[in-house]
Amino acid sequence: MSQQQDIAACVLGALEKYFRDLDGEKPTAIYDMVLKSVERPMLEVVLKQAGGNQTQAAEMLGINRNTLRKKLTEFQLI
Repeated sequence: MSQQQDIAACVLGALEKYFRDLDGEKPTAIYDMVLKSVERPMLEVVLKQAGGNQTQAAEMLGINRNTLRKKLTEFQLI
């Protein structure tokens, strides 16, 4: 199984559990919930792997450095 498939399997399992645990409640804002749940830890790990170098982290993520800084600020990681 590839790394991408591993991540997808984790998300799939978490979402299936989320729906089981709703116990009849109506789900809302699932898209935002999933993105927020995944984005912060991803940023933390990538920034650590880049040794705190934001330019390198942005390159690893495939995003603009300014976008990375905005996200780091949003998640209070800087």
